[in-house]
This record gives sequence, structure tokens and C-alpha cells, in this order.
Amino acid sequence: MSKRAVLEVIALDVEDAVAAQAGGADRLELVTDMAADGLTPPVETFAGIRGAVDIALRVMLRLADGFDAGDVSQVVRVARELREAGAREFVLGFLDADGGVDLGAVERVVAELDGCRWTFHRAIDHATDRDALRKQLADLPGLDTYLTAGSASGVDDGLPTLLAEAGRRGEQGYEQQLLVGGGLTLDHVPVLLTAGIDAFHIGGAARPEGWGHPVSTQAVAEWRRAVDTEVTHGRGELLNRRH
Repeated sequence: MSKRAVLEVIALDVEDAVAAQAGGADRLELVTDMAADGLTPPVETFAGIRGAVDIALRVMLRLADGFDAGDVSQVVRVARELREAGAREFVLGFLDADGGVDLGAVERVVAELDGCRWTFHRAIDHATDRDALRKQLADLPGLDTYLTAGSASGVDDGLPTLLAEAGRRGEQGYEQQLLVGGGLTLDHVPVLLTAGIDAFHIGGAARPEGWGHPVSTQAVAEWRRAVDTEVTHGRGELLNRRH
């Protein structure tokens, strides 16, 4: 049987987390302040969610809107506090003023993570050179995932880039898992699965009534069914996986 696809859901609080797990999420991205596209949640929020669910949690390390690292010492301090509270997986990504990766800032934070697994988030979609960014980050410890839409404007525009990068799997800088999110819809899933992409990230799609409402277990379950669709190679058909 094929490896189960990863379904990651954005959670703002315990209610979101419990609903997402009940719907079949494999992992949560913990953030606060979606008006700023997701910032680091309070340690207390992480601790509450960690006590309420038993799936993987990746905690955002981002203290202000945009992709500038700001006060890196403060980011490092927050990362340390979260680790002390039990966090073991993270999400981060910093760019410099020219749109290149801020390697110094990333390396300082990653050193504090001390081998914890982490995702480089959609800063890659705003980088001037995606390939160069990947190669600069290729050997950093713990980096196992890129969260990307393929384009700053979302998956509709980024689909060709996503498919091209999936085709480079295994090359230097392309060993990490592609986690697709940012304007992702159910209609995108079959073509992504066919390309071998097996990780999906949803936020607003898990909240049919909008960001002012909690995660819908039913919406997450619908996504679970969609990403559990198995590609039958050779015929190009999509068959529902039987569990």
C-alpha cells in the first residue's frame, strides 16, 4: 500500500486542533494572527494544544508580518521557550531585502532548534531565485519540508513550478518534501498526486464559514478523503484507497 499523504491544517487554538484531528489531519501548523499571515503563537497556546491532541505540531517562528527576520535574538529566545515547553517541530523562513534567503538568520535559529525538524515556509514563493535558495539551505539540519504554492499568487499560477520541482526530486536542494498550500483547492489535488506530491496544507479551506469561525471537522474529512486518493500508475486513473 502507498504511503499515506500528509494533510496539515492551520490551527489557532485548542478548538481548531481537536476538530482538525477528528477530521483526519496528520499534522497541525500552529500560528496566531492570520491578518499578518500567521505569527508565532503564545507558548501557552502551544501547551494547551499539545495537551489536547496527539498528532504532530509544527510551530511558526515569525514575529512580524513579512519575511524579514527582525530581531533574530528574539526569534531564538522564543524558539528556546517553545522547545522548553515541548515543541519539537517548527516552521520558519527569512529573506533579505533583495529577496534572497537570509542565511545568517536562518542558521542562527536552526542552531537553536538543535536538530528539530522544520519547514521552510512560503517565503520561498517570494524569493528572487527559488533554486538558489534551495541549494543554500540544502545541508541545514532538520529541514525536511518546503511549504509552497509555486507562486506568490497561489497554486493556480504556481502549478507548473510545483510540477517541475516535483520532477527534480532527489537532486541537491530537492530532497525535501513538497507541502503544497496557498490557494490550494480540491480541484488541484488529482494533478498534484499524479506528479507524486504527497503533502497538502490547508487553512481557509478547513473553515468554510471563514477565519472568524473554527476549523470544520467535516471540511477536514473531505480533504482527507481527497488526498487519500491513490494514483494507479499505468492507467492514469484515480481510485479511492481502501483502508
